[in-house]
This record gives sequence, C-alpha cells and structure tokens, in this order.
Amino acid sequence: MSTSSPGTPGTPRLLRAINDRAALKVLLERGPLTRPEIGALTGLSKPTASQLLTRLRDAGLVVADGIREGGPGRTAELYRINASAAHVAALEVRRAQIRACTADLTGTVTGRFELPTPGPSGGDAIARARTAVEGAMADAGLDRVDRVVIGVPGAVDPRTERLGYASHLPGWHIPDLLTRLREGLGVPVAVENDVNLVAMAELAHGQATATPDFVLLWVSAGIGMAIVLGGTLVRGATGGAGEVGYMPVASAPIIREPGRANTGGLQAVAGAPAVIRLLREHGFRGGRADQIVRRAREAYEDGDERARAGLEELATRLATGLAAIVSVLDPELIVLAGEVPLAGGEPLRSLVERELHTMTIPHPPLRLSSVDGNPVLAGALHLALGETREELFSSTVR
Repeated sequence: MSTSSPGTPGTPRLLRAINDRAALKVLLERGPLTRPEIGALTGLSKPTASQLLTRLRDAGLVVADGIREGGPGRTAELYRINASAAHVAALEVRRAQIRACTADLTGTVTGRFELPTPGPSGGDAIARARTAVEGAMADAGLDRVDRVVIGVPGAVDPRTERLGYASHLPGWHIPDLLTRLREGLGVPVAVENDVNLVAMAELAHGQATATPDFVLLWVSAGIGMAIVLGGTLVRGATGGAGEVGYMPVASAPIIREPGRANTGGLQAVAGAPAVIRLLREHGFRGGRADQIVRRAREAYEDGDERARAGLEELATRLATGLAAIVSVLDPELIVLAGEVPLAGGEPLRSLVERELHTMTIPHPPLRLSSVDGNPVLAGALHLALGETREELFSSTVR
C-alpha cells in the first residue's frame, strides 16, 4: 500500500493534479481548445492530454464544444470549461441600496439585482443579504450559488467578526457577522472592505495586472486605501489596514477618538464634502463632488486660473496623505480611484503626481483606475471565483 500523500513531491497523484490545473487554466484564458492545442500549451504528451481530458470531463469541469475543421478530411474536437460547474454571487452594500450579481465559473455575469439597504435590525441585514442573492439568482435562472463575497464600506475584525469603520451602515454591527451570514445564506461567505475589492479588480483587470506591489487610494464621499503586497491584500490585525481617512495630516486639526467622531485628518481635508467646499471657494458650483471637480477640470483645461489654483490645492492635500504612505510602504505603483480622481482625470492625476514627487524620495507612478463598470462587484467576483476555482480544480484527483 502506498503511503504517499497528495502533497508528496513527484507522486503520480500530485503530477496529475498539476496537469489538471494547467489545462483548466489555459482553457479559462484561451477559450475552447483541441486536445493537441491543450497538450502543446501545457507541454503534455498526447496520451497524457487524452487521459487528462477524460478525467476533467468525468469531473464535470470540461465539456465538448463542437468540431474544428482542419485540412482535407481532418477534424478535431474542441473542449471548453463547463461554465455551469459552479456559480458565485457578489454584493455591494451601501447606505442607500444593495447591488448584487452572479457569475458562472468563467466569470461571465449571469444575473443582477438591487434592493434598498438593510434597516436597523441585525436580522434584517441577514435577511436582506439573502434576498439580494436570491434576486440575482432568480435573474440568472439559478437555484443555488457556491460562494458569496460581500463588499462593505468598513472592515470586519477577524477576531470578533464585528464590522468596524462603518457606523453609517445600520444593521450590520452585530456579533458573529460572518457566522450568521454563512448560516443565513447556507454557503461560504466572505465580507471584504469595498476599497480592497476595487484593488482586486485592478489587479485582475486594470492598471495593476503586472504590478503585484501597489496601493490604491479611493477618494469619494469617504477616503480609503487598499494595500497589495506580492499580489496579496494587507488587511491588518483588526481588518483596518488602509483606513487612511482617519490618518492625521498636518493641514487638518487633530481629531481625538476618530472612530467616535467618524472622521479624521485626511477625510476632513480631501473627502467629498471638503472637496466641494474647496472648489466653491474658488468660484465653482455643484452639489456633488464629481460634478464640481469635473467643472473645475474643464475650466483648468481652458486655462482658467481659478481652476488651476483649486486643483493644485486639492492635489497638495492628496499628495500630503500619499507621502506618508509612500514613505512607509515604498509601493511600485499608486492607483487613484473613486469619483473625485476620475472626475479630475489626467489634469488632477498629473498634479497629484507632481506634488507627491516633491515630498518623497521614491517616485512611484500614479495611474487612474481603468476598471469598467462597478469595481466593487468586479473585485468581489474575482475573490469568489478564485476560491471556488481553487476548490474545484483541486477535486479532480482523489
């Protein structure tokens, strides 16, 4: 009897598992392929590729996808990932609403749903999360999903499972939040900071695909930061890594007990309310941060000196906060996201980069977020699919 475990180097079982993963990966990346193409892309012999495809078909992970015509009298059967082998759901929880979507194993979005945000009771939060997932499932024609990832404007302390940094989100500050969500939804559930999810979307589909060490600064109604080192999120001991809205800066009054005040130095000078006040002082009008920043940017591009002064002041405030981060982390890249940077566009990006590089020894480049659609949901789907694929792709060899 063999005593080798699945993780023993060089065992046939381990080699089969490695080959299966390699084949599934190329099918995800390249779409339908023939057996010779799979063999060529993975470096496998024809007999090994044939055995592999039989194994993956038996596991329900690969299905036939028609015939590719070759030269005279030559045809080859195509194979693709079985998209319906698993489905995941993603939620974005906001004060005003919950957005939900589902996706199949290939990452194709299959269903969407929206509903009002939870009320003040904890049970209501769990029930509405379930309603949001079920609504997206119904839109996709699904009777179940395999995993759910929920994005929230806060952070869950892994030691207590309590949500913090989100006093503006009623109904979610309950004991054992993760456990209750998993029991209420009946599947594995993860709750992740929404800015962290935006960073995951950038890593998978945006500006950071080739940069595993970066930070993402989100500037909107609130300010937050995601830290990614070696392609892995840094969450901190209590889940609060990146809550830079509370970070004291020299240009703002020091806030004692910032969690109780629900604000902090950088938030006070560069969050959306502060941006609106700043640009109004320079003669611009608008009720929303993105609206007033866009007007200032357009005026700046036309040579308006008021706009130049206003955007330069905003750039200095943002650069001051970023300088502390760069001095500690020395990231390879900084991604700017959220309504304020995107409304400011290239003019604001270049002004922030110029100011930052006068304050720090490292000079990381700054780029604007390039993820289309809802980046929080995109990041949540990325995390959910990553975990689900890991489980499925490890199940072919027993």
